[in-house]
Amino acid sequence: MDAANPDLIVSEAPPVCVPNVKPAGVATVPPTAVTSVTAEERIPLYRQLADHYRHAIEAGTLTPGARMPSVRALMERHQISLSTALQTCRHLEAQGLLEARPRSGYFVRTPARASVVPVAEPRAWVPDLAQYVGINQRVSSILARGLQANIKVNLAVAHGSPSLYPVNELRQATIRALRDNPLLYGAPPPDGGETRFRAAIARRALEARMNLNPEAITVTHGCIEAINLALRAVASVGDVVAVESPTYYALLQTLESMGVRALEIPTSPQTGISLDALELASQTYDNIKAVIVVPHFQNPLGSVMPDAHKIQLVKWAESRGIAIIEDDTYSALGDDGNIPAAIRSWDTTGNVIHCASLHKTLAPGMRLGWIAGGKWQSRVEMLKYAQTRPNEALAQIAMGEFMDSPRFDRHLRRLRAQLREHRAAMAEAIATYFPAGTRLTQPAGGLSLWVEMPGGVSSERLFDAALEKGIRIAPGSLFSNSARYDNFLRINGGQPFTRDVDKAVRTLANEVVLLLDANG
Repeated sequence: MDAANPDLIVSEAPPVCVPNVKPAGVATVPPTAVTSVTAEERIPLYRQLADHYRHAIEAGTLTPGARMPSVRALMERHQISLSTALQTCRHLEAQGLLEARPRSGYFVRTPARASVVPVAEPRAWVPDLAQYVGINQRVSSILARGLQANIKVNLAVAHGSPSLYPVNELRQATIRALRDNPLLYGAPPPDGGETRFRAAIARRALEARMNLNPEAITVTHGCIEAINLALRAVASVGDVVAVESPTYYALLQTLESMGVRALEIPTSPQTGISLDALELASQTYDNIKAVIVVPHFQNPLGSVMPDAHKIQLVKWAESRGIAIIEDDTYSALGDDGNIPAAIRSWDTTGNVIHCASLHKTLAPGMRLGWIAGGKWQSRVEMLKYAQTRPNEALAQIAMGEFMDSPRFDRHLRRLRAQLREHRAAMAEAIATYFPAGTRLTQPAGGLSLWVEMPGGVSSERLFDAALEKGIRIAPGSLFSNSARYDNFLRINGGQPFTRDVDKAVRTLANEVVLLLDANG
């Protein structure tokens, strides 16, 4: 079998991989056991087989370096098609458990992930507002260079591959929405949002221990508009807003465009924003109007705030009259399937503005978000109407129906499992190919990995070198208006780990080595 061109196996006689015998100690999966899938789960056949061999690898029955049964052997042993056998091997390869060797087949891969240490905790610093100007120009320059390049592999995004989302089911839901509402485009959409969609959001909020009144939820064009509205509701030109550091670059752009000064607060890759640093900032600056936090699987760090920190933050902000703006877009993407409690769940005074969207969890192609404005809800509603008017209704009707069905929960279970595999495979590749001294986060959920490069390698120099190779990354310099993260990268973990992606990571690693050598 030529692993680089597996279709050649059809003409091979006999196959050159493992003979058609089961490996010692690995039980053959009876066809009946594999095909009896419940309608609730509908686990694909190749995934069941892949799980069977994954367990054998984890148990040590198939040891590192051992051959995987050939594709033909898998076909005969489990009575499956060539396509299913290939999918099984490729699925295990994407998990980082197998490697393909040209003209030899698949072999159990030697794990390397343990050799890479986590990103260090941030060093304390005293926030300085004087430096926070000019982020728009720098971010725009980096993004423009990326858009102008001929990109073959994009590792810069923070959403999943299209294959991870239920696009066919969402299309059918949209068709039903049009069929059931034939006059939909003849009437303006309702203020605030569609009733069923807002009710679905409120029901789902119960999982995060929030009690939201559907009528106190305003539908927005994604989470970024929700945050924009929250900021305009609580802050004015010249005010100070505390943000995590590093943080999503679009937030820094938004703050600068509003004339609001961003105050970057040290943020742990494990537990989120530093509450001690927040307290120090409040003693230094008397016009902090809000603090913006992403409590769960923060972009780009992947950190998760402990509940004790959330409680402390709510009390601290309330006692100082500082609003909390909570961006909770990623909370449904935890590997364990549990929805963590929102910061809003401890708020009793309306001081927490809760923002979220479906962009990461259900439909990246649909800018559908929402905001629960707490004691600023009336102002949020006014600002929404004044700036963009209500969202169109079709997507809300379709998504409300989908979110109310068991299909949404099935999708989330599949999405979490796939993201876990993709992130693990990417972390494995980084650990294997990048030079010694590399550090990275390995969050228990979310879409991204935060990578620290050794030797002061410039992320922008790597960004430009990678563009010349057809690879796009997100340099750490995007995520702060200081130079603290110039040797960091955000790498997407939300796409299948194909051979093209593997090759791209190898290429990045080689470029890092070249830059290290250039630095002496």
